[in-house]
This record gives sequence, C-alpha cells and structure tokens, in this order.
Amino acid sequence: MSLAAIERKIIALEGEMLAAVTREDFEKAARLRDEIAALKGGAVRQPPPGEMGLGTQVPVVEPPQGWKRPKKPDLMTNVKPRKR
Repeated sequence: MSLAAIERKIIALEGEMLAAVTREDFEKAARLRDEIAALKGGAVRQPPPGEMGLGTQVPVVEPPQGWKRPKKPDLMTNVKPRKR
C-alpha cells in the first residue's frame, strides 16, 4: 500500500470511529482505534495480567539492575506487642 492510500484509509477509519462513538458503540470504536494504530505503526498491545508495573504504563519484564530481594522478617523478633 502506498503512503497516500494508507493516509486515506486512516482518515476513513477515523470517520468510522467517530461515528461509532456517537452511536456509543465503544467496542467497535476500540477495534478501529487499534487498526488505526497498526496502520500508523504503533500497535496497541495489552500486556498479560501481572506483567504491568504499578503506577506505570510500561510493562515490567525483569527487576531493575542491581535490585536485590529484601530479607524476610524474622517473625520471632519483629513482632509488635499487642495493645490490651
């Protein structure tokens, strides 16, 4: 497909997406959004559960360089006294 044809297709899909939103057909609008993103070269990818980092949109694949797992607490010495 030529660049001009891709641009025309993107414009047409954006019009369809806008029409889907006005009809409140959000599932179709989301599919069209993903298709537009694929044509533009930035595919929208949803990471599997548990792969997403907290407070970020960047998937976490491995821990940061130099990160060490914290030691487990010793339950016999780190127990707080109960309030009575």
